[in-house]
Amino acid sequence: MRIGIMGLGRIGSFHAETLAGLDGVDSLVVTDPVAAAVATATERFGATATDSPEALLAAGVDGVVIAAVTDAHPDLILAAVRAGIPVFCEKPVARGVEESLEVLRAVEGSGVEVHIGYNRRFDAGFAAARRAVLSGELGDLHTVRSTTLDPAPPPPAYVAVSGGIFRDCGVHDFDIVRWVTGREVVEVYATGGNRGAEHIREAGDVDTASALLTLDDGTIAVISDSRHNARGHDVRLELHGMKDSIAVGLEDRLPLRSVEPGTAFPAGTPHTFFMDRFADAYRAELTAFTEVVAGTRTSPCTVADAIEASLTAEACTLSLREHRPVRLDEVRK
Repeated sequence: MRIGIMGLGRIGSFHAETLAGLDGVDSLVVTDPVAAAVATATERFGATATDSPEALLAAGVDGVVIAAVTDAHPDLILAAVRAGIPVFCEKPVARGVEESLEVLRAVEGSGVEVHIGYNRRFDAGFAAARRAVLSGELGDLHTVRSTTLDPAPPPPAYVAVSGGIFRDCGVHDFDIVRWVTGREVVEVYATGGNRGAEHIREAGDVDTASALLTLDDGTIAVISDSRHNARGHDVRLELHGMKDSIAVGLEDRLPLRSVEPGTAFPAGTPHTFFMDRFADAYRAELTAFTEVVAGTRTSPCTVADAIEASLTAEACTLSLREHRPVRLDEVRK
């Protein structure tokens, strides 16, 4: 199949490399405002260059991967849907909930599949955790803990347009908690602080945050996010049930050092980058998208799914700002 890629920044270039290595992908068509990025993609992957998203959509592509800046997501998604071309778009659907809902209304009933990128759904450990929950082997859950700790803060230009730590970082935790447990978030309480990175404070954001989520069956989910984890990129999930407890990310590359006498775990080189931690998941995610394009499966993460994670991020942002619990009903439009 012939896949188009809109946006060739860090993640777009990574997706181009991944797609070029998939058996089901015969050719790539690319576009990006930066001519050097396009030139690199054509040289490395034999991609066909186009000078605009409109030209790319007219180039006979079977599916489109959108890795452009967030503000461009809604228009690009809708352009591809109007052209009848299946879409993979990195999260979020849009910067705000109202615009995301406009995209949802346009996509519903179109018959065109839209897959929003939440890569943890394709990580082997998280998938195994979901199976354990759905099979009942853990019993009823009572506590979930989800952790995302970045090794270093993003640059000022990124922070300025990120929407804040919950919309940019914590949203991955919110999506995976919902997906693994099969439950909906009904209420949140969030807090945060600044422990460094003055540019984050100046942007009105926090660099370390936690959120307490109440799920619709009474399960409590504890979220921990930070821009400062010098030992590496730490992503984990714990699930504690009445029958058993399990963890995702508890492996030798875990960037956490034990000080227990005689303990050699974890013994490997710590993960230092999200693309390193989730390389296999990204490959599985894009393989799934090629199956969506081929018509052999439906979207594994719909626009509606992505909006639920964004709603939780909105509620946490409001809770942080107003220092109070927030029910998700407050932020639904």
